[in-house]
Amino acid sequence: MWQPPERIKHELPPGAWPTAEQAAEARLFQPLVIGPRLARTRTWVPAMVPWRATEDGFVTKDVIDWYARFAHGKPGVIVVEATGIRDVASGPLLRIGHDRFVPGLKELTAAVKAASGGQTLLFIQLIDFLSIRRRPQREKFFARFLEITDSHRAALGNDGGDDELRTRLAALPEAELEEVLTPRELDDLQRGARERVTDLHVPAIAELPRVLPKLFADAAGRAIEAGFDGVELHFAHAYTMASFLSALNTRTDGYGGSREDRVKLPLEVAAAVLERVAGRGAVGCRYLGDDVIEGGNHIADTTWIGVELAKAGLEFLSISKGGKFEDAKQPKVGASSYPYTGRSGYECMPTIYSDARGPFARNVPLAATIRSAVREAGFGTPIITAGGICEFGQAEAILERGEADFVASARQTLADPDWFAKLRQGAGGEIRRCEFTNYCEALDQQHKQVTCKLWDRDGLDAPDVTLASDGKRRLVPPRWR
Repeated sequence: MWQPPERIKHELPPGAWPTAEQAAEARLFQPLVIGPRLARTRTWVPAMVPWRATEDGFVTKDVIDWYARFAHGKPGVIVVEATGIRDVASGPLLRIGHDRFVPGLKELTAAVKAASGGQTLLFIQLIDFLSIRRRPQREKFFARFLEITDSHRAALGNDGGDDELRTRLAALPEAELEEVLTPRELDDLQRGARERVTDLHVPAIAELPRVLPKLFADAAGRAIEAGFDGVELHFAHAYTMASFLSALNTRTDGYGGSREDRVKLPLEVAAAVLERVAGRGAVGCRYLGDDVIEGGNHIADTTWIGVELAKAGLEFLSISKGGKFEDAKQPKVGASSYPYTGRSGYECMPTIYSDARGPFARNVPLAATIRSAVREAGFGTPIITAGGICEFGQAEAILERGEADFVASARQTLADPDWFAKLRQGAGGEIRRCEFTNYCEALDQQHKQVTCKLWDRDGLDAPDVTLASDGKRRLVPPRWR
């Protein structure tokens, strides 16, 4: 992952742990309405992909154990991982693109409600993504993937057939290739081919505005049938909906270019989902407060987008940052590009090695600015903030200053799913604190079962411990007794 040039090592914020009496009075543990649902506290576990589903996208016992373990800490809201809305292969990522996935998802919702004693709302994050290929071997790219054009023939001379031209192109040094190949062809060679929402020459991409509202609505309907309390539309990071919102979206069919046109499909998706859910659950979205890439959206764009999403009736807005393909690190041959390896990825998940600003609550100002704009527009839509929030005083101050309505914590909750319960019981000194080294993120990058270095080697020989596929790591953290 990209690291700031300053690379200052920051210490964890000192823990400010309340007594049980103080916790009971704290804003963090007060209820708040989200659409037709009531969250019992302002604590929020955002979506994390643990890579525990089957290769066909079905819920497994490991998936259920993962979410039930978080539910034991009784957070206000848990958001289930990014779940594919299409009925297409996507590896061990949950899917909801067909009715056959509903029975397993029903088991998941039942397990979470039982583990939390009904104290936790369970949402599911709905995602669409476009295809991406692994970085090819140079010879294979020229032999199989590159489409020979008149431009290539003109650059190399018109003599010879396509096969001969492919051979000659493959033999060119890098500097000459940059003169012969288009930027897109060069990117396909160096990073692997990746579909963009601007590929209007591809029929499936051109028709996205026609098909996506129904796909999202059908998925939301299945989520409500499965017992979820709501859905979170994934409009963030490197994926389809965020790409429509981005200022880099130059589609010429009325769904790109101006802000008004770029937000059109997200609003149509939101409207279709709200109509399908019809008050039976909460409907919100996660989107970016800043793309952190050249030419992308920044805070002036995203405050405007936030107001438009609130105006459309979305019942919560969860603010993230970065995580884009455009600045991702070049993958090795045979590997796929990973959108959290460049600067935008770092800003999404900063580590203890940071610049002078540090990694803790780094992205809260984005949420605060968006919340202020939404409130000024007359909407009370709850705003969720995230990013390096890992102790009580930090979270409470965010709520006290009115910078957000819920505080989301992914890595700290992964390190200790019981930390909310420990805070409420005045046992903050027993919290297992995340070290923000991104051990978990490195596993995610390799699509390995995600665990935490603080607990995955604790008591591996106990009879009730389930191990990862490598046999070296716990799949579920130790219970707090």
